[in-house]
Amino acid sequence: MTPILEVRDLCKSFGGLQVTRSVNLQIEQGERHLLIGPNGAGKTTLFNLISGDLPSNSGHIALMGQTVTQTSTAARAQLGLARTFQIVTLFGRDTLLHNIKLALLGKSAMRWRHWGAFGQDQALSRRALEVLDSVGLCDKAQLPLEQTSYGEKRRLEIAMALAQEPRVLLLDEPLAGLSAEERETITALLGRIDKKITILMIEHDMEIALAFADRITLLHYGEVITAGTRQEVVDDPRTREIYLGS
Repeated sequence: MTPILEVRDLCKSFGGLQVTRSVNLQIEQGERHLLIGPNGAGKTTLFNLISGDLPSNSGHIALMGQTVTQTSTAARAQLGLARTFQIVTLFGRDTLLHNIKLALLGKSAMRWRHWGAFGQDQALSRRALEVLDSVGLCDKAQLPLEQTSYGEKRRLEIAMALAQEPRVLLLDEPLAGLSAEERETITALLGRIDKKITILMIEHDMEIALAFADRITLLHYGEVITAGTRQEVVDDPRTREIYLGS
């Protein structure tokens, strides 16, 4: 069976600094895959390479069996790849509803329409409200983003990614900086995501992340140290030495 996401021998350097060293990943349809490693291990760089936000120096990336190594970020999104960012990236002066509408337009033919105001499109508004409702934010639809909490912004960012109906979703530390209550809310939200959507997640809250993941890859200095099931990776002495402590 063809992996939904495959990375082979992926390398990236910035000048003389090599941040990704021949990384290999194979992720199956519907899998929840956890990417762990110390700060500076190259996790976010790997996300940037997979999403097309950075070009690789060498190696191969395939989505749904289609080579995308030289493909643009926009083209990868059209194929079904969506992501969130370590630092929340939203339209801060707009309402939550407007943010979701913009996300919906990303894969809609409406984005090429040069007449009319998309803000008045009732079907688009209804769909945007449905997306907000799925993350518990429907009642805040008309609220300016700057008036929301950090946890609500995190939920909105996930909602914007889901609005694109992705087949592969990259989540970069979705629980970072959240209170205990907010972490519970986001964790419950992640648990409700349809299994048709494959998830690759970076996360440092190991208790939550380990409960979420089917398989785990440990990165260190841009290199895959070990990969396998939760138990296999947790039991590997290299994981305890490099990341979990012993």
